[in-house]
Amino acid sequence: MTPPPSGSPRRATRERRTRETTVTVELSLDGSGAAASETGLPFFDHMLSQLGRHGGFDLTVAARGDLEVDAHHTVEDVGIVLGEACAEALGDKAGVRRFASIALPLDEALVEVALDLSGRAYLAYDVALAPETPPLGSPPFDPQLAEEFWRAFVTAAAVTLHVRLVTGKNTHHILEASFKAVARCLRDAVRVEGAGVPSTKGTL
Repeated sequence: MTPPPSGSPRRATRERRTRETTVTVELSLDGSGAAASETGLPFFDHMLSQLGRHGGFDLTVAARGDLEVDAHHTVEDVGIVLGEACAEALGDKAGVRRFASIALPLDEALVEVALDLSGRAYLAYDVALAPETPPLGSPPFDPQLAEEFWRAFVTAAAVTLHVRLVTGKNTHHILEASFKAVARCLRDAVRVEGAGVPSTKGTL
């Protein structure tokens, strides 16, 4: 992966093909919030649309996976490809704000997120849901898969991400608040507000 030259449009297109999935992601970090997703999982599409809209990104996701087996492969691979696209679009990260955090409410749900474009992959995901929590949408999206999506994303994007549920009862509200909160943190963290790489090491 060759970083884009400084000053070039921060966008990327990435694709992944396996025996289980085919995933294509187009991402522009300096977009208008236009988002479209077709993964075969309507609830997951809804969450990805939140990520693009509230992140201020232009985001297109197309995925075909073995949903007859399980949604896990599709969700995880979308996270991988989106993370790769984010890393490529960021390039050397010169001038980015780097850090961001937010406490975001959605009705009774409140989620805290903190993010660092650190170059080090780390996920702290503290969103406790009961094991018997029913899936959302049809075909079904298991709420536990949200953690697998974020783990795949942070690994491929090489970012540090903390997601913590403060309070909440409605599963839809909890997950939507978490996606919106990550989106807003990404929007703030990737914002260019300087010139050099924001690290004493000189690289991220």
